[in-house]
Amino acid sequence: MRNGIQSFQPGRMLQAREARGLTQAAIASMTAKSPATISKWEGGSQTPEAAALSSLSRALAVPEEFLLRPLPNYGDSPYFFRSNSNITSEAQSIARRRLEWLNEISISLQDWIDWPIVNIPKLGEGDHRKLTDGNIESLAGECRRHWAMGNGPIEDVVLLLENAGCICVREALGYDRMDGVSKWFENDHRPYVFLSADKANGVRSRFDAAHELAHLVMHWAVPSIDYSRQPELERQAHLFAGAFLLPAETFAAEVSFPSLDGFLAIKPRWKISIAAMIMRCKQLDIIDDAYALRLWKNYSARGWRKGEPLDGSIEFESMRLLPRAVDMVTGSANVSRNSLLDRLGLGAGDTASLCSLPESYFEPPATVTNLIPTLKLRNDNSAKNESAEIISFPSQIRKPRPT
Repeated sequence: MRNGIQSFQPGRMLQAREARGLTQAAIASMTAKSPATISKWEGGSQTPEAAALSSLSRALAVPEEFLLRPLPNYGDSPYFFRSNSNITSEAQSIARRRLEWLNEISISLQDWIDWPIVNIPKLGEGDHRKLTDGNIESLAGECRRHWAMGNGPIEDVVLLLENAGCICVREALGYDRMDGVSKWFENDHRPYVFLSADKANGVRSRFDAAHELAHLVMHWAVPSIDYSRQPELERQAHLFAGAFLLPAETFAAEVSFPSLDGFLAIKPRWKISIAAMIMRCKQLDIIDDAYALRLWKNYSARGWRKGEPLDGSIEFESMRLLPRAVDMVTGSANVSRNSLLDRLGLGAGDTASLCSLPESYFEPPATVTNLIPTLKLRNDNSAKNESAEIISFPSQIRKPRPT
């Protein structure tokens, strides 16, 4: 029989616990409750009393009200992880749960904001079992043609995704082998991408973003993931990312005589790692196995496996969509930061981080930024010019729907 607060949501407790990377035993220790009690709360056979709810809220670092909010239906589409094969299930759970929170924040902001229309193409049959390497090369080119991008370097991959209606975030998770996760959420039929900031490398993050785009473009019809096939899904996404960022015809023309110094010279233009360039040359048969081996040996001899030259000079690509939307709502819709925080449902730290805002954004004193809105947050086929900042502000702020 359930006792205590009847509106308590066990699914929220599980979600928050996994988002923090905590075990039930750890929560038991933090709340001075038995592991059996924690298990019953999470299983739904028992609910905490008011004092215990407060203690649980502190342990999970979420508002008490968060634990009383029903868990939404995020849909059955799979989560695609960009990660090393040795990554733990704990790291995947943290990334997945934070992507779910990002989705909920986005849904709430849609009470005021019109996000850009989704313009991420779903190409091919969406089934990785029917893809060949040649198909993937073609799909990468088709994706570029869909956005009328041409075959030159992409100035900003994240901006390209945001202008195409994808909601993105970058956070540090504490796991340097976890690079990202993506999903088509069915509650708003929109793609979401989580990028890890743990490796502190802007070049790597660009490739991770292109990798997640590959899953959204190529694997959209996968009903659920057989994780024995995860390596093949990752290999396909890796191949797509290389082909998307380094189009065959243009890139091949620049590396007719491949060398490490030559790759280094064009790295600032393409903003992609020398390692990825070597792999791309091999894929395009510009070099054979023997020459590739020579390049890799020289690459290692120069100490580049621990970090390539120019990595520190290529910055992380900024998230623009969410921080501008929050600034606009709090600056132009007569909504205080604290009121918006209550509406979004998470704590100040989580909300600021997921919205790519300064850490102290929701902390007092909360001075309101005066913004003059102009246009809607829209794309208008804006991905055609990925080097420009297309994202702008809406002409009117809608009144939020009643909660």
